[in-house]
Amino acid sequence: MTSPGQPPVDDRPASQRPVVIGASVVAVLLVGAVIGMFLTQLALRDDTSSATPSAGSVEVGFAQDMSVHHLQAVTMAGWERDHTTDPQLKQLAFDIESTQREQVGRMKGWLMLWGQPEQATGAYMTWMSSDAGHEHMAMAPTTAPASGSDGAVMPGMATNTELAKLRSLSGTELDVYFLQLMLRHHQGGTEMAQYAHDHTSVPAVKALTQSILTSQGAEMTLMRGMLTARGAQPLPFP
Repeated sequence: MTSPGQPPVDDRPASQRPVVIGASVVAVLLVGAVIGMFLTQLALRDDTSSATPSAGSVEVGFAQDMSVHHLQAVTMAGWERDHTTDPQLKQLAFDIESTQREQVGRMKGWLMLWGQPEQATGAYMTWMSSDAGHEHMAMAPTTAPASGSDGAVMPGMATNTELAKLRSLSGTELDVYFLQLMLRHHQGGTEMAQYAHDHTSVPAVKALTQSILTSQGAEMTLMRGMLTARGAQPLPFP
């Protein structure tokens, strides 16, 4: 029996009390997990279920083509990172490789959720010249035929011959050529991202394209400065 003003004594065996406390903690964690899953489902519904992009849409075409475009940048950046001796170039290459690899994973995840193939089955870039349910932007298709393109199937992409040249260089020549190829690659990629940004109504796609425009815009400014410091000029961009 307890005195007035004193907390009641828990006369249960000590071995039982921690079990009750542990069960309470588990219950709180379960409630938190349920709330988290509910909020996640709401976010996914807002981005996908309300208007799931279909084949031929700007969103699907962008995710498919930009994944291909990004993967070449990942390849070039990985080569530069492993073969340059310049710390500034090594850091730039690492940043490009890690950022674009993560973005490819995100776009491929969208395609899976939308029930679409990871790669387009027809010509590249057709989503930039069709209405696809969005406001039309008058422009000619920016496609490149698979035959005779030497691997450069989209704007800014390096040809197989250019990639072979990149792998044959070393030292300052390697760094300069990497900067030239990657700057041109970014120019092509930002054109694609700008079109998708202007023509999508899907929040996730809008956010990613804005991120691409911001990060690659800053990297292009940096690369132009690095080329100037090395006495070199950018490659022509059609």
